[in-house]
Formats: sequence, structure tokens, C-alpha cells
Amino acid sequence: MRKTQLKRYAKLLARVGLNVKKGQTVFISAGLDMPEFVTMTVEECYKAGASEVFVEWSHQPIEKLNANYRSLESLSTMKPWVKAKWEYKADNYSCRLFIESQDPDGMNGVDQEKMSQARRAIFPQVKPFRLKMENRHQWCIGAVPSVAWAKKVFPNLSEKKAVEEMWKVILHTSRADGKNPVQAWKEHNADLDARCRYLNGLGLQFLEYKSANGTSLKVELNEDGVFCGGKEKTLQGRIFNPNIPTEEVFTSPKAGSADGIVYSTKPLSYMGELIENFSIRFEKGRAVEVKAEKGEELLKKMVSMDDGAGMLGECALIPYDSPINESGVLFYNTLFDENASCHLALGHGFNECLKGYEKYTDEECKKRGINDSMIHVDFMIGSRDMEIVGITKTGERVQIFQNGNWAF
Repeated sequence: MRKTQLKRYAKLLARVGLNVKKGQTVFISAGLDMPEFVTMTVEECYKAGASEVFVEWSHQPIEKLNANYRSLESLSTMKPWVKAKWEYKADNYSCRLFIESQDPDGMNGVDQEKMSQARRAIFPQVKPFRLKMENRHQWCIGAVPSVAWAKKVFPNLSEKKAVEEMWKVILHTSRADGKNPVQAWKEHNADLDARCRYLNGLGLQFLEYKSANGTSLKVELNEDGVFCGGKEKTLQGRIFNPNIPTEEVFTSPKAGSADGIVYSTKPLSYMGELIENFSIRFEKGRAVEVKAEKGEELLKKMVSMDDGAGMLGECALIPYDSPINESGVLFYNTLFDENASCHLALGHGFNECLKGYEKYTDEECKKRGINDSMIHVDFMIGSRDMEIVGITKTGERVQIFQNGNWAF
């Protein structure tokens, strides 16, 4: 891949993803797969005005060794230096960039019960810092190809060609393969913003999903709920794009109010393992039955992580004819696969999906219908024949999706 194009991608992450402002601190989380690109990104953050940029390197094989050899007590304890880093990030509202490259199968064989217990123990220790940062700092998730990930996606290519092909599809689906990715994202954000304005003007109370694969689900929306998409804004008024790529217009539904069944249309990568060909049945808002051809036990653990894990935290609308779906590539990575077509998310909802959320405390947002959980896991349900109908507060039925795509 040409360096000039990679530099444009790095600039996109710094200027549009994070939108770094003068004097801000930036933390970049990355694997050891593409140090040259990470270096480019660090430079772009400095050029954008960052006062300091720190890179937190990780390596999945080491993460697996830690998971296997460390005790549950050790994994469940926040070390003093880890707490200090969280405090620093929260106090300074630091920008955070996550560059994904992990092997979808990289954590196969890990004791998932131990890891689930450790996550339950760590979450209350981390939650105060996350709440302090929520809607007060810029963050972004992007991706680079690792050899293992590229070979998973393109198993019939050599390692070199697989990585090259991964770069092509990552840049294309991220709208970063042209001469001016920043302008491309300005236009993309304008389109998503227009769709949000239309939906927010309808006064919707319910969404009904139907597909020939058996999906039949009715979800109630929050009374003061709003649809969001593309760029977001911190409470200080700083614009950023949390996901590159993104194709979604989304909202957080009313916690505890969904009935019916949904069938997955793509595999779900969760905690380093794949869950495939699964269904989730909801009654009174909760997942009461889950089935999967592969990874069923892991799926059951996921929906029982805490009281909110089995309820919906997000409804995301994405056209079936999205750039990611049109690529014909199954990424085995939620950042990309969730943007191929419509998805739902179990777990944590978004306070910003309430009108006037900045006036409410986190607890007040939960009382107004935003789901609370330690997890937020997206799973794909979109199909070529998916129909989505919105029902307004006056009972009018409005076609939102038809044949898998926007109906407006």
C-alpha cells in the first residue's frame, strides 16, 4: 500500500475521527502489527495540535497467556498504575484512538467462565472513570490489517497478498482510498445527518422488523429518544467521529420493551471467539432464549453478564447496499460487519440518544429508558428482504426500510 494513501488515512483518523484540538493529550491503543502506520498517526495527531501522544501497545498472544496463567483474583484486581492511567485520562478528557487488528480466532481455548467473572469484577472499578469521560472526550475506532486477521478473511491468498487486499478493503469501506478522505467524510456525515433529521421528525414510538429468515421483532422507543449517526459532539461542543467506518443511523430503545425473535445474518466475534448462526428471542424486553450452531454457551454467558446484558441498548439502521456489504467481504470484526447491514446491540445504551441528555445525570437517563450494562455487543440482523416499519405515537405506520434498504 502506498505511503501517501496511508498518510491520508492517518490524517483522517486524527482530524476527522478524533478531531484533535490544540493542547490535547492523545492515547493510542494498538497491536504490534503496523508500527509504521501507528507512527504516521502519532505524527498526524501532533500536526493537529496534540501536546502529547502516548501509544499503549498490546499483543494478542500475550493477552491469551495472561488469560490462561493469571489467577481469577489477579485478573479481577485493578492495579494501582492501571487506576492512575484511568484517572489521568478522565481528569484530562484525553482523546483515545483504538486501532484494531486482532485475530478473530486469537482467544480460542481461553476459559470463558474465568474471563466473564473477571470482567464482572473489573467493571465496577472502571465504571466511575467511564462515566466521568462519557460525552466529554473524543474517541475513535479504526483498523489496520494483521497477518492473522488478513489470512482469516482471505485464506486462499499468501500472507503478503492477504494483507495488501485487507488494506484495500479497509481503506475503501472507510472512505479513505481517495485523494481527499476528509472531504468524503464531510459529505457522508451530511447524508447521515439528513436521515437523522427525517426520522426524528416522525415521532416514532415503535419499530417493527420482519425478514424471511424468521426475524419478527417489535421494539418500543424512548419517549424522548432521538436518532443519531456519523459525527458526534462532546458536551464542550467538539465534533468527532467515533467509528471509521460507519454507515449507521441509530437510537437506544426503551429498556425492557421488545418482543419477538431475531436471527443473525453474520457471525459475531465476542471475546476472541466466533458465535455463528444464532437467534435470540425476547419477551418483555429480555432475551429469554438463545440458540446458536456455534458458540451457544458463550452466547448464554454474554446475555447473563449482568441485569442489563439481555436487553437491547441499540437499534442501528444500515442499508443492505452499504459499501461494506457490497465489498462481499466478511471481516469477522464487529467494527466492519456491524456496518454491512442493520444490527442490534445487547447491553449498554447511549445517553446521547435522549433529547436534552446533557441536563440529566447518568442515573436519570437510565430511569428515562436507557439500558445499563457492562457490555455493549452489536450483532447483525440485516438482510436483502428486511422490512422495517415505524409506528408513530398517533398510530401511523411509516415504511423505514424496504427490501433491505432505506425507503426514503
